[in-house]
Order: sequence, then C-alpha cells, then structure tokens
Amino acid sequence: MTMLKLSKRTHFSHVTLTVYAFVIHALLFASPTHASNTQHTSSSARDVKGSLVIIGGALRADNAVVWETIVKQAGGKDGRIAIIPAASGNPQRAAEFAASALNSHGAVSFIVPLSTRYAETDASNTPDQIQKNPYWVAQIQQAQAVYFTGGDQAKITKALLDTNGKPSPMLEAIWSIYRQGGVIAGTSAGAAIMSTTMFSNAKSVLSTLKQGVTEENEIANGLGFIGNQVFIDQHLIIRGRFARMLPAMLKKSYVLGLGIDENTALLVTQQNTVEVVGYKGAILWDLSSAKTDSSQVEFNLQDARISYLSHGDQFNIATKKISPASDKQLITTPQSDDADQAPAFHPNMLANTAIVEAMSQLMESRQSYAKGLAFGDPGGDKGQLGYEFVLTKKADSRAYFSSSSGAEALTLINLGLDIQPVQMAKPLYHALDIQKNTHKMDKN
Repeated sequence: MTMLKLSKRTHFSHVTLTVYAFVIHALLFASPTHASNTQHTSSSARDVKGSLVIIGGALRADNAVVWETIVKQAGGKDGRIAIIPAASGNPQRAAEFAASALNSHGAVSFIVPLSTRYAETDASNTPDQIQKNPYWVAQIQQAQAVYFTGGDQAKITKALLDTNGKPSPMLEAIWSIYRQGGVIAGTSAGAAIMSTTMFSNAKSVLSTLKQGVTEENEIANGLGFIGNQVFIDQHLIIRGRFARMLPAMLKKSYVLGLGIDENTALLVTQQNTVEVVGYKGAILWDLSSAKTDSSQVEFNLQDARISYLSHGDQFNIATKKISPASDKQLITTPQSDDADQAPAFHPNMLANTAIVEAMSQLMESRQSYAKGLAFGDPGGDKGQLGYEFVLTKKADSRAYFSSSSGAEALTLINLGLDIQPVQMAKPLYHALDIQKNTHKMDKN
C-alpha cells in the first residue's frame, strides 16, 4: 500500500490538508483488504507483516525489556511511535508517561489527541474530528508503531470507528502500519482491543461465571489485530481473571485464549508466533477438547487444557506448539519427598496468583490432581452457588524450571481443568461455642 511521506518541517495550508485527506482516504479505502465486518478488522494473517506487543497492564517505567521490545519492533533508535490515549481518564498524563519511557529507550514518540477529554478544552478536538483529521492520519501513516494506553477499552473502539460503526481513516492508517511491518502495542485496555471480542462492561470473575456474558454488555467487538483465533484478556493472574475468560470464549466459540499478567507482555509476530516478555507470565487456554454438560443450568466445563508460560517461552498459534525458553529444564521427578502427601486444596482459586500456585504445586508433587473452590457472599446473588476447580495431570503435562534470572521461572504445560457448580452450605460457617469449649478446657 502506498504511504505518504511527510517531512517533519512540512507546513500545511487548509487546501493542502484537504487534498491529503482525500488522497489518504482514497488509498486506504481502495485496499482490497478493507473490511466492513463487525469485528472492524482489515486484514488476514497472510497480509500482516507486523507485530503486536500486548501488555497485561500496570507496566512499570523500569521494565526495560518490554519498552525495548516495542522500540526494537518499531525499527530501533529514532523509530516514530504514535501514542493514542483514548482509553485513559487522564489522557495527557498517561500519554506523557508512555512517551517518556519509550523515548528513554531511543524512540521518537508523539501524542495523538484522540480522547473525549481533549474536546473539553478545545471543541475542535472531538474524537470524530481527530479520527479523520488529515494531519493526524498522515502523522500515523509515517509512524512505525502505535501505542494504546490503558483505561476503558470501549473508549478506544468508539474513538476509532465512525458514526456508522465503520473503520475511520485513522483506524485504517493503523492497520496499514501493521500490514506493512510496523508494531501495534497496548497495555491493559490497549491489550483488550487486540482480539475480535473484548470484555467491555465486565462483572467480577465470580459473577461472570454465575451470570454469563451478553453481547454489547459484558462483551463487545474488539479491533481484532491478533486475528479471529485467539481471545485476549489482561490483568489476569494477579486478579484471578483466568476463569472469566471461559464464558466469553464459549459464547464466541474461541478455542484458544491468552491472558497476560501485569507488567508482562506478549510479542506476537505475524498473528502466529507468541513470545512472553517481562516480569511474570501468561495463561494459555486450549478448549479444543473441552465440553460442557448442557443439562446443567449453571456454568460447567470439562476437559479444558490450561498452561502457564513465562519469560522467553514461545507458542505457535497455528500448530499449538509450546516451546519453553532455552534456559529452562524439564522437571522429571517430584520435588516433594512426602509420598503420603494429600492432594492440595485451595480455598479460593480466584485469589491473587492462586491458579499458578495450584498448577506449580501439583506438577512438583506426586499427586495426580488438586482441587479448589470459588464462592462469594452467601447473601449475594446466587449466594449458595460456588464452583469446584479440579486440576489434573495428563499424559502430556510437563513442567519446566529455571533460576538463571535470579528468580524462579516456571513453564507449566497442558494440565487438565474441570469446573463444576457446587452448592455451598448455609450458613457456610458458624461461631464456635466459646463457653462449652472453655468448660472442656477447664476439665482437662
């Protein structure tokens, strides 16, 4: 696709901008890959030469490996990166943070004023006007990368679609960068938009299991940069969100799901090769053999496969092959010496990092399974409804370990997971009879 190269010193008259607007719009929309489907995508895997850096949120300024990955994918030193803060409640602050971090690693970044907040001080800066403004469209066209800040992902999709819900000239320009070998990066909300479906007005994890998801409420159309095979979620392990992915994946018939933890990124090359970069890791779901019991009204799932990938691990979307980082060694013998150790039980499987802890403990033990529960306030909605999680070792389950970075890094591959609804007791617990217990102690 033809790109319009604009000198940094170019000065635009009103007539010149208008001409550029018509030329850019004609070039973009003449592309045979322009799509009008509801996912707002504009390409296919064979068209895309670029990469994605999908960040799970809470990216720290000192996480050099992630910031350097973005800059490297953008061509290295002096690569131009457009920062779009549409999702953020304070867009200028969020954009300036990203710009500072990117520039410190050699990029030349600039802020695109695409946010409803900018219109509060300048009525000419509404998202509808910026998304088709020839100057800003041209600026993006000559960039090598686009970075989306965090916040509310629905604000991003709204800002980049026209009043008819079709891709705006700015969105088409972003797709053009991506197709031609550039990079699209995003954190938190900027990660959520990467799949064709995204969480929008999501409930808590437990409520999502209990109530499910509906179109244009809990889930909505994303921008689909990763393609239509993989569902993306973020802030995943630290917030126990691994389970909320499942109702959405089943609703939209996704087989694969990738959930990225905070301060961690996925580098996705040409919509196929995935590499984990950064502090923690990512959950990989494979539902190709999963099934549900349709006679059961409440959410349930059997034979799902779950894996945990950390820094340096790779995953091939097409072949589903997981390749642990080269410094990791296969764990061939149980790390626990307790032959009679009982299977582990986790009272709150949705707690911070609980799922990864349960998976690692199981794979390092002699046991074949581990169990856990998730339940809420007995007085709340469906208060007595809880869920039992059963992790199992399969014939192809594997665990890898490395401490070369100074911290323990695990790769946990192909564990089975079943989720069944259970009825919690009412009351779930009661106070001990202190007087009776005190009396017994006195007798002793």
